[in-house]
Amino acid sequence: MLPKKIAFAKSSTLTKWKYTDFLLIFFISGYYTATAQIEQSARFEIPVARNEIKYSIIPARQDGLFLIRRLGSQTSDQFELARLDTAFKEIWHGFLEIDKKYILVGARAQDEKLFLLTRYLDYTRNDFELICLDQKNGSYVRYPVKNFIPFNPIEFQITKQGALIGGYYNHVPVVMFYSFDTQKSRILPGLLNESGELTQLKTYPDGSFDVLISAKNLEGTKTIFLKNYDADAELMRNFPLHTDDRHLIFAQSLKTNNNMQVVAGVFGTRNAEYSRGLFIATIDPAGMQQIRYYNFGDLQNFFKYMKAKREKRVKARIERKKIHGKKIRFNYRFLVHEIVPYKDQYILLGEAFYPKYITVDSRMYNSFFSGTSSYSNIRNGRVFDGYYYTHAVVMGFNPKGDVVWDNSFEINDVRTFTLEQFVKLEAQKDKITLLYLYDNVLRSKIIKDNQVLEGKTSEPIKANTDREIIDQENTDITKLDYWYKDYFYAFGVQEIINPGQGKRRVFFINKLRHQ
Repeated sequence: MLPKKIAFAKSSTLTKWKYTDFLLIFFISGYYTATAQIEQSARFEIPVARNEIKYSIIPARQDGLFLIRRLGSQTSDQFELARLDTAFKEIWHGFLEIDKKYILVGARAQDEKLFLLTRYLDYTRNDFELICLDQKNGSYVRYPVKNFIPFNPIEFQITKQGALIGGYYNHVPVVMFYSFDTQKSRILPGLLNESGELTQLKTYPDGSFDVLISAKNLEGTKTIFLKNYDADAELMRNFPLHTDDRHLIFAQSLKTNNNMQVVAGVFGTRNAEYSRGLFIATIDPAGMQQIRYYNFGDLQNFFKYMKAKREKRVKARIERKKIHGKKIRFNYRFLVHEIVPYKDQYILLGEAFYPKYITVDSRMYNSFFSGTSSYSNIRNGRVFDGYYYTHAVVMGFNPKGDVVWDNSFEINDVRTFTLEQFVKLEAQKDKITLLYLYDNVLRSKIIKDNQVLEGKTSEPIKANTDREIIDQENTDITKLDYWYKDYFYAFGVQEIINPGQGKRRVFFINKLRHQ
């Protein structure tokens, strides 16, 4: 890990709060278990004004979580930081001064440290600054990270030996490695060779890591390039997946205990917007590859999100095509989010979505939208109305890449303007729970392989007591994420109505799990 004293890094401690009651906290523990078996065991609240800057959360697994937000003034800016344990008890709380022209582009909590990555507001300066905070007391060290390529960082990961910063330079994927030992940075070997998409930076407990890039091979077919690095960021293997005329669009990777590598993602045609199915590739330590392809129509429960009559018509059409020997082709926009070990199998979780546009009268948008920030989202009278999610797909496959079962979870109420993972999973011994949060309501479904043990149920995020009412119209975006063990956390901004005390607006965090 990072040394405490170095020649050119600056170390200091946070400016602590002078008054312990400056930040009002409401804390309730173990207050109810809902009928839908979703236990909301603790809640944390901070009063916020309507236009006040909101907090972001950085989870630290069993070490709790961090709250962070940026506060500005005419002379300087500061990060307001606080650490809470898993019972929402405050460990420390304070300020960290930040240059007004630097912005936060990444944050990770790992190995009892909190890492914050910042860069200059524009690209007149290419260097980064890495701030490393001690989780125990908030003391920190600033590390200047030299960079000579003006790239936009979109990925930030921490390994045993350093920090990984990934992004693009002129549509070419770039990954920088900053060594904690030498305190020097360098672009990873094996990169800057092909334009494409950086699909994953995957780190492992031993310090090694993988870089996955979707790009065209020498034949012009899009495939996945895997680059394996050791803990010192030395390139160990660099190879593409060998595909036929099917284009591999996007993928996620995982290494097994016997040093096999599993890569799963979506394939399609030259039009990278749509995929026609899922592929699962296995690579043994000698480099031997096996790839299996599964059209969406081959999956047993892929179309379960549809209404019963429509699903029946689609499956009947699939059977007719099979009888006549015709290819089964369905086009979906689909993202693979996770591959996780489960018993003697692996679970893949992904989500299908589509962008929606609405038509606007040309006379209206020419006069109303011209000169505003919304104008860029208007083309030929059509306005981007967000991404709509249809369903999540979860499937189990064996170490050879054979699909053993598949299931789905309908998502018919989610709209977002940025693509992100909504459905989360909790794999238990005899069941798998799928759940997501939208508009202050938790939706869940319990499956076991191809079976549905419990259909889709809904449970609202709770306030402090059953007497309090959450004003849905004044509730900002709420989100759900993994925390530690089988616990999740939900967070957002709510307006609470208490019949005896009036209204209050709060930033909240709820601790929950599905029993």
